[in-house]
Amino acid sequence: MKRSMLARKRVPQATMDPFRVVRRPRVSEKNTDLIQNHNTYVFEVDKAATKTDIREAVARIWNVTVESIRVVNVRGKEKRMGRIVGSSPSWKKAIVKLAAGQGIDVLR
Repeated sequence: MKRSMLARKRVPQATMDPFRVVRRPRVSEKNTDLIQNHNTYVFEVDKAATKTDIREAVARIWNVTVESIRVVNVRGKEKRMGRIVGSSPSWKKAIVKLAAGQGIDVLR
């Protein structure tokens, strides 16, 4: 039983489409500062994606060289409406640093 709880669901490599891996860019004041000062971009990615999947997807979509990747699993927040308790969905965030002199025009 313990092994089944620890087993991760993984989509086979052949079906991981780059546009499925990278879902959307995350735009905020802090992320804009990262783009301007550190050449680092933040994306919401598929929960099953690994660092290698993210690196290949970003490189294929925007034709850039990825220097490093940090991944964070963001837990959904609990929401209340009176006595009813719900939660927003959990998601995965990728912080991608590009090589010097490269950028993604979509976010600038």
